[in-house]
Amino acid sequence: MNICGKRMYSLLEKLNFERLSTFEGEKKAAEILMEEIKKIGLEPTVETFKAPRYTIKTAKLEVTAPFYKEYEVSGYGFAGNDAAEGIEADFVYLEDFEPIDLQNVSGKIVFVANGLRPKDFKTLLEAGVKGAITPSGMFYDTEETADLDQRMLRPLHIENGQLPTVSIRMKDAMEMVASKPKKVKLTLAQEEGEADSQNVMAEITGTEYPDEVIVYTAHYDSVIFSHGMYDNATGTATIMELLRYYKENPPKRTLRFIWCGSEERGLLGSKFYVKEHEEDLKKIRLCINIDMTGPLFGRDYALVTAEEALCNYITYLYKELDHPMNVLQEICSSDSIPFADKGIPCVNFLRRSPKNASQIHSRHDVIEILSADAMERTARFIVAFSNRMIEAKFFPIEKVMPTIMVEKIDKYLHKKPAQ
Repeated sequence: MNICGKRMYSLLEKLNFERLSTFEGEKKAAEILMEEIKKIGLEPTVETFKAPRYTIKTAKLEVTAPFYKEYEVSGYGFAGNDAAEGIEADFVYLEDFEPIDLQNVSGKIVFVANGLRPKDFKTLLEAGVKGAITPSGMFYDTEETADLDQRMLRPLHIENGQLPTVSIRMKDAMEMVASKPKKVKLTLAQEEGEADSQNVMAEITGTEYPDEVIVYTAHYDSVIFSHGMYDNATGTATIMELLRYYKENPPKRTLRFIWCGSEERGLLGSKFYVKEHEEDLKKIRLCINIDMTGPLFGRDYALVTAEEALCNYITYLYKELDHPMNVLQEICSSDSIPFADKGIPCVNFLRRSPKNASQIHSRHDVIEILSADAMERTARFIVAFSNRMIEAKFFPIEKVMPTIMVEKIDKYLHKKPAQ
């Protein structure tokens, strides 16, 4: 059996809807994946876990002095309900988070043009800010071309407390700040809690080395307002095609396929897997993660979170097979991170597209920019690489994580304060 791009593309078409973590779209996608696995002749396994879920009831921003104007905003999930009845305060445009910028922000509502990292959020809390506003999108965006960002504060943001926070279109933000408002009123009410998300899994036992495992991962959830075709229905379809291929071509080593839920909420599916399968991690020799392939315009990449020797190997391989790509020793903001954090070597395959030819995390992440041929070419290279790992007499990749990668992983996971 050969890899078939048209078959992969047909799965994209089945997944062409919003698949937001914990909501019906994600559950529907999981059911589609289970049906596909059964058609291949294998029995899927589903593991359910809790993921954060919020529903914004009210989000409102009003300039109240020296004039009145209301702006459309979206509320940050898990920003609390301290402003459920509305809070009015003096307005400040905050250029940065240095002490000189924070002299007179206590008790005020601030606009921050550059967004909020966890350490910045902590700074605002310590400075006594009453509320925060951040920009959404580009200055040229309109209601017709772009949706307001829908953002959720992560545990690292709110470990020291919650702060009412909303997002405003950059165009509106520029108008508002230029008008020099004295006072603004921020209203934000929401329901906060948890709901079920799930990982979908399938496995093919190795014929000769069943206790040596290669894991394939891809997330199948999307963000709100997005059908997430590029990010990451493509990776979802790719590992489904690999499962089909290896069902017909039995591997010498055990292959485990994990379609991860709630990646867009902070890699929650893959984090749940490594936490719940800690003993089993000892058998895993390699994680191959696929996140974003298939755009017509683009360039294949392999981001190697492992020894530099593996970068060299993949470089030799793509030249041997005449498959143009770039290889970097780097981490990838995707489901390989929790595996790499446990010392498991990882390779992330992706196809980077020019920004003017693709867009993720928005209504513009659509199937029309994707190519069945491009998906197939990338998948064929992944199979060629995989086969060399699967068929090797001795597994060729040492299970070690270089210090340079450990440092990057630790920084990504906020184990150490960002510099």
